[in-house]
Amino acid sequence: MCIFVLKKDMHQSGEFAALLTAVFWTVTALAFESATKRVGTYAVNIIRLCIAFVLLSLLNQVLRGHSLPSDATSFSWFWLSISGLIGFVLGDLFLFGSYPLIGSRLAMLVMTLVPPMTTVIGKLMLHEDIHLKGIIGMLLVLTGIIIAIISRENGKTTFKSGISVKGLVFAFLGAVGQAFGLVTSKYGMGEYNAFASTQIRTIAGIIGFVVLITIMRKWNSVFLAFNDKNAIKGISLGAFFGPFLGVSFSLIAIKYTETGIASTIMAIVPVLIIAPSILINKQKVSLREIIGAVVSVCGVALLFL
Repeated sequence: MCIFVLKKDMHQSGEFAALLTAVFWTVTALAFESATKRVGTYAVNIIRLCIAFVLLSLLNQVLRGHSLPSDATSFSWFWLSISGLIGFVLGDLFLFGSYPLIGSRLAMLVMTLVPPMTTVIGKLMLHEDIHLKGIIGMLLVLTGIIIAIISRENGKTTFKSGISVKGLVFAFLGAVGQAFGLVTSKYGMGEYNAFASTQIRTIAGIIGFVVLITIMRKWNSVFLAFNDKNAIKGISLGAFFGPFLGVSFSLIAIKYTETGIASTIMAIVPVLIIAPSILINKQKVSLREIIGAVVSVCGVALLFL
């Protein structure tokens, strides 16, 4: 349904796709946080990419008549593969590694560094320009996210007591990987199909993790993960909304709008994750989080005007 809406009205379709991506990645963050704590980051990464590859193959066969991206140019294969290695392997390896250490909500806050990073890289590599309205909208979104996540404890502004520095560093490296991954994706994709482009990135990611897991001798943990039914359910759910739908729609987003604006809208995950945290994890929501959510929504609305 979303695909047809985007095809019907391409005006602001990039912003709409970015908003859907944020929704998808909210589900993914919750699902992968739980699975990573149970079976580890290597198992989650390789299994979710394999599931996504199967789903993408089936979808591309239906939509394009090609189960594999055999019609892609060598230029697209090269840059999208680089993007897959940077984004899926390096970026997601560190991001997922931060989940057990600092949790998905704080990790998503660190990921709000992606928009400014993406904007700078997009300016340097793609010569993209962002108008004043876009800059104001981006600042509103980032401000809302920070307000929603930062809390007051004992009169001091803080994130969380006893926070893991290693977890923060991992999340930061994940942000760097995603920023470079987005820009190189747009550069390599051009006018090529977004779902086929995601498949190329997924193939590169699978190859990268096969090499990495072999070097690190982690195959035993990958095989043992299949004995944990709850973890596999979480990985499957995360694979569907993450590398299958989420990443594909993120490529649609950057195809039809500036990478900085698209990544800013995608960065509202920390705000979107508040509601399921209340409903699923029974967490209490503060007035600060509500205000942050409102500010972020205003920023996203401005980007659509």
